[in-house]
Amino acid sequence: MTFEQLSIFVAVAEREHLTKAALVIGLTPSAVSSAIRNLEASYGVELFHRVGRRIELTYEGRVFLGEAKATLARARTAALVLSDLGGLQKGELVVFASQTIASYWIPAMLMRFKIRYPGIDLKLMIGNTTTVARAVVDGLAEVGFVEGGVEEPALSFQSLAEDELLVVVGPRHPWATGKPVLPADLVSGTKWVMREKGSGTRAAFETAISNAGISPGDLAVALELPSNEAIISAAREGICATVVSGAVAAPLLAQGLLVKARFPLPSRQFAILRHKQRHSSRASLALEAICREDKTGEVQSWEDWTL
Repeated sequence: MTFEQLSIFVAVAEREHLTKAALVIGLTPSAVSSAIRNLEASYGVELFHRVGRRIELTYEGRVFLGEAKATLARARTAALVLSDLGGLQKGELVVFASQTIASYWIPAMLMRFKIRYPGIDLKLMIGNTTTVARAVVDGLAEVGFVEGGVEEPALSFQSLAEDELLVVVGPRHPWATGKPVLPADLVSGTKWVMREKGSGTRAAFETAISNAGISPGDLAVALELPSNEAIISAAREGICATVVSGAVAAPLLAQGLLVKARFPLPSRQFAILRHKQRHSSRASLALEAICREDKTGEVQSWEDWTL
């Protein structure tokens, strides 16, 4: 049984007239008659009485008419759902993001997305770079947002924005005086409070100092803490240095509660991760496009962004 057969049957049943039905659905009367006879023959049931030149629904035909109309209605609903999904009118997008991005960068992008596409249900999950990459590999998230590089052959890595990486200390730390910090000072001049292994911030810092000839294993790490807020709170005490995103440190730097040490670090990339072999939904592509836009103005109202 095909949807075309169902459509033809309903058109004939509602009019109890082959020619009128044929005109409405754009087929010849012979094609309509053939479709009805094939449907009846396939299931061994008579759907119409042929009374002279007229046709009438049989009991079986009347029962089947209700089912046929309901099936066609469900098919139209399904088509509308696909149309809405394709037009970003409804759907769901699951995003994983590393802590720095989740707390200080992606929320504004998600808000812009939600204003434009209010029918899409957004879900944001937070982890470190390693857990974000694993979530995309395992299909728990369609896209992930991380800082720095990820070595995972199954994933594509596309840069979206640059992030400044800073070594910061509390006001009482010796490096708060503004004197230049040499690579050797990283080992002999301070203790460190660091994010956990697997953090994108830590990985980017360790890569940078390795390129400067310093082994990350030689750092005197006094504490490993699981969040940006925890490490900057610890660094404010003035005993240890730490490394964070410029976005994370900015408010405390402005208040004088943290001081930027004079040890330059290369900027790193905020990037989007996708699985190379999975289809990219229109919702995820729309979010990526928003992340790439120039943010030259503020949203004044929901209507400003409504498509």
